[in-house]
Amino acid sequence: MKKFAFALLVCFAATLVQAADGEWLTDFAKAEAKARAENKLLFVEFTGSDWCPPCKALHKNVLATGEFMSFARRNLVLLEVDFPRRKPQSAALKAANKALNRKFNVEGYPTVIVLSPEGKELKKSVGYSGQDAKTYIAQLAKLRK
Repeated sequence: MKKFAFALLVCFAATLVQAADGEWLTDFAKAEAKARAENKLLFVEFTGSDWCPPCKALHKNVLATGEFMSFARRNLVLLEVDFPRRKPQSAALKAANKALNRKFNVEGYPTVIVLSPEGKELKKSVGYSGQDAKTYIAQLAKLRK
């Protein structure tokens, strides 16, 4: 019985983690439409989530923080364009991500592109220089004005 309860708890915890991560979309057209409909900025992160050290640092120090996610819920539509080496992806997602990589001329990871609700590119940054969540959010907040 204890093993069953533990297994149930693990499944519940995994569901909560998935729900928190579920705020990140992977379909550009859906993200673009949502940003337009909700009048939010579209935050596009190009990442190598399972192999790129600066990508992992950006995720840990900024993108996965409660402070960032709280800001994002109010101001951003989040889109992850991932190029993993070990994590499986469908062929369709791989192709879509490669097309976005070409469209936005991404040359390094992480690259973050912020688009207006109308689709105009407001900011493009390559790399991660170690900002904390508060500093990162302040830079994004300036784009809302």
